[in-house]
Amino acid sequence: MSTLHNVSILENMVTSIIIVDQQLNICYNNPAAEQLLKLSTKRMVGSHLTSVYHHLSSSKQLFEQSFKTEQGFTDNLATLICLDLRSVTVDLCVSPLLQEQPFLLLEIRQVDQQQRISAEMQQMTQQQLAKDLVKGLAHEIKNPLGGLRGAAQLLHRQLSDDSKEYTQMIMEQADRLNNLVERLLGPNKHHQHSKHNIHQVLEKIVQLVSFELPAGIHIERDYDPSIPDISIDPEQIQQALLNIIQNAIQALAKQGEIKIITRVANQLTINGKRHRLAIEIKILDNGPGIPDELRQTLFYPMVTGRAEGTGLGLSIAQTLIQQHQGRVDFISRPGYTEFNVTIPVNHEKEM
Repeated sequence: MSTLHNVSILENMVTSIIIVDQQLNICYNNPAAEQLLKLSTKRMVGSHLTSVYHHLSSSKQLFEQSFKTEQGFTDNLATLICLDLRSVTVDLCVSPLLQEQPFLLLEIRQVDQQQRISAEMQQMTQQQLAKDLVKGLAHEIKNPLGGLRGAAQLLHRQLSDDSKEYTQMIMEQADRLNNLVERLLGPNKHHQHSKHNIHQVLEKIVQLVSFELPAGIHIERDYDPSIPDISIDPEQIQQALLNIIQNAIQALAKQGEIKIITRVANQLTINGKRHRLAIEIKILDNGPGIPDELRQTLFYPMVTGRAEGTGLGLSIAQTLIQQHQGRVDFISRPGYTEFNVTIPVNHEKEM
C-alpha cells in the first residue's frame, strides 16, 4: 500500500471508501466503510472483497473487468447484504487507480433511506388504489350474489329430492363466492390492543404450523430477549405473521429452512412517520425466491404465483400490520427471501 498516500481526506469522508488490489484483496478502508459493514479495519484489510459482505448485486466479474479495461463503472441502487444480513441499497462507483501497481477505488454511498421512503409512499398509493378498486367490485358482487343465493334456496324448498342437486350446487358455489368476497373486503373488526410479548405470539404460530410441517422443512428461531412488550392485537398480528410463514412453507416445496429473527430498531421512519423505537420480525427462507414479475404487485389482492392460491394472504397481512402503523418489506433472490415486519413499540391504534 506504499504507493497510496494522503489518505487523511478519505478518513473524514461520509462516503464509504474501499481500495482493493488486482486479487480483490482489501488494502484500505475508511471509517465510513467500517460503519456501513459493521466490521473493523483489522478484520477487513487483507481480506478478499467478497468475504466482507454476504451478497452484492454488482458481480465480481465487473471488478475484474475494470482491471482489464482500466475503465470504471457505476451501479446505482445496488443491493448490498451485509454479513449480519442487513439489506442496504447503495450507489456504487468504482474507479481504477493507475499507479505502479493497479488498484480499484470503491465509493459506496448508502441511499436506502431515501429510496425506502419514496418506495413506501408509492407502494401505499398503489395499494390503496388497488384495494379501493377490489372493494368496490366486491360490494357490487355481494348484493346480487345474496339475491342469487336466496332465490336458489326458495327454489330448493319447492323441488322434489331428486331435483335438488342443481340448486344445492348453486347455493354451495354462492357461499364459496361470498366467502371470497368477504376476504377481499378485508378485516374490518377492530379489537382491543394490549401489551403482549411478541415471542409468545410467534411461538403460537410455530406450534400451529408444526402440525402439518413437511419433514424436510426446519424452522429456526433467533429471538432478541431484550425486546419490550408491545401494544398489539395478538390475533391480528398472529394472522399476519402466519400468512407470511405459510407462504414461506409453500415456497419451499417440502424441503428447506425458515428462520425467524426478532430485533429492536431505533429511529425508523415508517409510513412517513418517525418512531423512536420499533421491533423488527424477519422471516427468512432459502426457497427459489419471488418471481420478478410479481414483485411490484406482491401485496395486491388476488396476486399469487401459485395456481391454487387466492392471492389474499400477503394483502391481508399488509393490511393488519398497517393497522398497527407498521409496514411489511421484502427482499428476494434465488435461495434467499426475507420478509421484514416492522411495528413501532409506541403507537396509536389505527381506526
